[in-house]
This record gives sequence, C-alpha cells and structure tokens, in this order.
Amino acid sequence: MSSRTSWRARAGTSLLAVLAGIGAFTAPAPAQADPRPEGTQSVTYHGYRIEVPAGWRTVDLAENPRACLRFDRPTVYLGEPAEQSDCPAGIVGRTAGIVVEPITARSSDRATAATARTQRGKAVAPSAVSGNGTIQIAVEDAGVLVTAAHTPKTEDLVRGVLASAELTGDAERTALTTAPRRADAAPLAAAGPQPGTYTGKGFDACTAPSQAAMNAWQASSPYSAVGVYISGSFRGCAQPNLTASWVTSQTGNGWHLIPIDVGRQAPCTNYSLKMSTDPATAKAQGVTAAAGAITAASNLGIPAGSAVYSDIEAYTSTASCKAAVLSYLSGWTERLHAGGYLSGFYSSAASGIKDAASEYGNPAYTRVDHLFYAWWNGAADTDTGSYVPSSYWSDHQRIHQYAGEVTETWGGYSINIDRDYLDVGNGSTPAPSCSGANLDFTAYPTVRSGSTGTQVKAAQCLLKAAGFDPGTPDGIFGPDTTAAARNFQAAKGLSADGVVGAKTWTALLSRGSTPTVQSGSTGEAVTRLQRALTAALGRTVAVDGVFGPGTAQAARDYQSSRGLAADGIVGPATWGALQSGR
Repeated sequence: MSSRTSWRARAGTSLLAVLAGIGAFTAPAPAQADPRPEGTQSVTYHGYRIEVPAGWRTVDLAENPRACLRFDRPTVYLGEPAEQSDCPAGIVGRTAGIVVEPITARSSDRATAATARTQRGKAVAPSAVSGNGTIQIAVEDAGVLVTAAHTPKTEDLVRGVLASAELTGDAERTALTTAPRRADAAPLAAAGPQPGTYTGKGFDACTAPSQAAMNAWQASSPYSAVGVYISGSFRGCAQPNLTASWVTSQTGNGWHLIPIDVGRQAPCTNYSLKMSTDPATAKAQGVTAAAGAITAASNLGIPAGSAVYSDIEAYTSTASCKAAVLSYLSGWTERLHAGGYLSGFYSSAASGIKDAASEYGNPAYTRVDHLFYAWWNGAADTDTGSYVPSSYWSDHQRIHQYAGEVTETWGGYSINIDRDYLDVGNGSTPAPSCSGANLDFTAYPTVRSGSTGTQVKAAQCLLKAAGFDPGTPDGIFGPDTTAAARNFQAAKGLSADGVVGAKTWTALLSRGSTPTVQSGSTGEAVTRLQRALTAALGRTVAVDGVFGPGTAQAARDYQSSRGLAADGIVGPATWGALQSGR
C-alpha cells in the first residue's frame, strides 16, 4: 500500500499496450501465414504454449528466482516462485499477468474448488471461472498450474491468451494433488479471529513472505503482526505463499494477520478500476467486494469475527467522490457484518480516513469497525492528529501505517515493507435483526416457490440478514425469495436451485460469530447451534440457549456423521461445517 501515485503513468502506458493486443485474438490468420497471430509472441514452458501480446515481458524464474511476481505491468512468469524478495511494498493496481509454474505439492496447496482442470489431451479449460480478478487452471497433461490475473477491462484479453494454449511434444503429465491429512489432524485455520487482540508493531508487504522469512523475522524483528492481501481484483502482487497452511502456521506461531482487500478505488482518481459515482451503485459494488473477501477469507481459514480491511488509496476529495467512497464502504460493512466479519478501512489519513471521520455519526452511512490509516510521520502510535477525533474508533479499533516502503533485514531475510502500529481488539459484529419472525421450530421443512407460512417468513428473514434480499418477509415464497436463496446458495458453494432444504437451512441458521461452545455454555450462539443442528440432523433439538446433555449429544452425532472429532465441543471446524451447509 502506498499514499503515493507515481506509478500511474507507467501503468497507464502498459495497459494501453495490453488492450492493443485484443484484436490479435479475433482476426483470422491469412492462408499460409506464420501460425502465430500478428503482434504476439509465443511463450512455452513444460510443453504448455500460449500466445501473448508482443509487448508483454517474459520472466524466467529459473534465471531470476527472486523476481517479484507483480501484475501492475503485463508479464508472463515461468517457473516456480521463490523468495519474492524484490517486491516493493508500494505496488498498487494491476493490468494483467500470467504465472505458469510446475504442479508440485506446494503449488497444489493453492488450488481451490474454483481451480479448473483441463481434459486429457487439452490445454484449454473453456469453463474456467474468475474470482477476485484471478483465473486458475491446472493443465495436468503439461504438469503446470496457470494463474492469470486481470481487471474487468483486461479479462477478455487474458481469456484470449488462455484460449490460445496448446500442448507441445515436450508435455509430460503431472496430476494436481493435495496431500492427504490425517483424520485426527487439526483443521487448517487461523488460531482465532484476526488480527485479534494486539497492541504493538506490525508490517505489511506486497506479497506474503515465505515460511522461512516469517520464522526468521519472528525470532529477531520487533514485529508480531503482518498485513496480507487476501482478495480484490486490484492487488498488485501474486501470492504464491498465501495458503490455508500458511495462515495456520503463522497464527499458530503467534503472528497476528491483517487481512486486506484491494478492489475498486475512488472515482476521483486515475486508477483503472474505480467505483461508480452513483452512491447506490457504489454501495452494491461494496457488497460484491465484501462477498469476495468473505470467500477468500473462508478459503484461507480466516474465521468469522475477523476484520477485513478495504484498501482505498489516497484521493483528492470532492463531495461526490466522498459520497461514493462512503457508500461503497457502507455496502462493504453491511455485507461483512452479514457474514459475521468486522469491516476495516485502509486509506490515507488526509483523504479517505478524514472523510469517514467527518461522517462518523451520519446514519446515511454504515460506519466501518476499524481504521487502518497511512500517515507517514514516523510515530509508532495510534494518534490521528487533526484527521480523526480521539474519541472516534477509540476502543482498540486502529492501525497506524507510520512509515512506508522501507527495506529491513532480519535473520538474513530482506523485505520491503510498510511499518504499522496496531491497537486492535476482537470486538463484535452487529447481528442483523430478525424481529417479528419466529426462528425456533421443532423441524425446518423444505420450502420452495409457492410455499407459504411461518417457516417461509423465517427463511426470508434469514436471507435478508445474510445480505441476500428476498423483499419484505411476508411468508410467501415468490420469485424474489427464490433469487435470494439461489444467490445465498451460490455464495456458500451449495446447489443453487432456490429451494431451501436441510443444507440451506443449516447454513442460514448457523450464520454469525463462531465462539467455542460446549456443555454449560449459554447464549445466542448456543441458540443458533441448536436451530442449525435441528435442521442438519432432521430431528428436534430443544432451542433454549442452554448447552445441556441433549445439545451435547446432538453435537456429537453431527460431528460423527460429518467426519469431525466427535467430542461435543463446537469450535471452528464444527461451525465451519454447519455454516457451509454440511
């Protein structure tokens, strides 16, 4: 992150070069011509060949293993990423880029459910989906994992490059695999909500450091928190180290994570990805960004209760620009709250942070939970000077980026970082109200289009609270409720049929914070658990908010039937299963 914008001229020139190549994938080649489209270059690695615009750089990671995988200038990177020690902390934004690396245990660890796999004998996966501005394809017949970064403007170009892929005679098959985990192994997840409760120094870097670097810095540096770019289609660097295993290892070692999303920027900037000047549209864009951030956090094992920070770089404020930014943040905050997360906001203290503070009590905007502000005054504290009154966001809700783009070496590992000082606490997310709707039933029957009654009203209320609007909860399952149910199911990875059955009920009823509860626990989390277990098991679990013997037995039965440790203690793994509709 950076409060400076000197990179823009370079990025703008590069983007024009990228877009100029789009036609290369649409015009047919003349008869008996060079088989490569005009204005392109052929790039081959491990028997996988693609045609890319002639202006793109090619970096051989075998020759330059510490090269930074940066996407702010169009580049193809070939080989296995190494230490990434050359990444400047201040990279912001992207044009397009492709990483082609061998399939190994390390690269397989970054594959997700969204990773496409090509068919035997093929190098193209036509149905590959994009998430957070990234398309990932496992070309197993060439033994390579292809990660393609893009913006909305360059997605067609990048898909054109991927569509040009073919196998050569040097291709050798390696299947994408994930190392099996023992049944009794701890789930890959952060040690708790992030950044958690912490006061002290931290740093952020463009790319998550390697395990070796993190170990060395933990042993010798003054830092105990690290900023990681988990999501957003405007991230400038690749993240070859950032996996659920990495998250588990760092938090298990005592590091606090600062999860960061880099998405749309203020409309009064020259960035290529901007939010709308229309407040309603900007708010909807914030909702979409938050949904992507929740998915990314969940995939990395960063649990509900964590704060995720939207990175909106410095801008010269105007009334309309301010309204757009605060509307975007309202949507961002509301969607994160619906998913059980806290909302954070990173910006320059003199622009975005100052604007947010000026509307602190304005009910037209939903206030963010945490501030992460760039004010490079060299003071390791959370004072905000004249930018924010000291009484605002004063309950352990601040991170101060007090110095930027400095290189430090600890334990033999050099990283270009921004220096941060944190005073943060777990806090709590507001639970959207379902007043007027009964949620406590002895059974949660399947409801669908045409259904009516109190269970339908409950489903509508839960969908609305989760950020998927079914219209007014009226107990009538109409088209809007069907659409909301489908969207919720898609977000949870469930079959998006618009029918609220056992799996959808379970995910809806369990949504919210995920504290560990067990025999003797009481309160709202126990109530949610009892409802969700009733839906998941198909039998009545008394909903009284008290974790007694009946609830303990139901929890053990659920855990056993889902392949979890059947100890009757409901922690992150059990909540995760319930909230995914298992």
